[in-house]
Amino acid sequence: DKNGALEKIEFKNTESFNFGFDIVDGIAEKYPDKLAMLHLDVNKNERRFTFKDIKKASNQVANYFTSLGIKKGDKVMLVLKRHDQFWFCMVALHKIGAVAIPATNQLKEHDFEYRFNSAGVKALVCTADGDTAIIAENAAKNCSQVEHLIMVGGSRDGWHDFNSEYK
Repeated sequence: DKNGALEKIEFKNTESFNFGFDIVDGIAEKYPDKLAMLHLDVNKNERRFTFKDIKKASNQVANYFTSLGIKKGDKVMLVLKRHDQFWFCMVALHKIGAVAIPATNQLKEHDFEYRFNSAGVKALVCTADGDTAIIAENAAKNCSQVEHLIMVGGSRDGWHDFNSEYK
């Protein structure tokens, strides 16, 4: 209007818009070597990821999730602290249309159980750091809809090993 306030806004392709494909992969096509993420782990080890790297990794993770039967509308809880894999998972879940549920690693068993049941969580992608995976696994035993426990940064009986399986 005359005061500069927005009166109307329209978007193209709202029915088919997908952040992973339309934004991340779109930038990767135009500027493949552009820095997308600078990651510092807890030991201050630096890793640089270009948009091309994020596109490739998120496609691999999306294929991995799909191979587990995760599909559009499924809920996947991510308890990954500051792992760089969090971002590959987020973009991958966007690409397949699944719902990402980020959660803190400070949850207790009853917190996990409540969230698993309330949201209908189908899969959990969890850090191997500390005792979070043990706590989450104990909660998942009471939640029959949790079909997949996926661990990042370690391995444990009964869990999928994200780092070795998604590639």
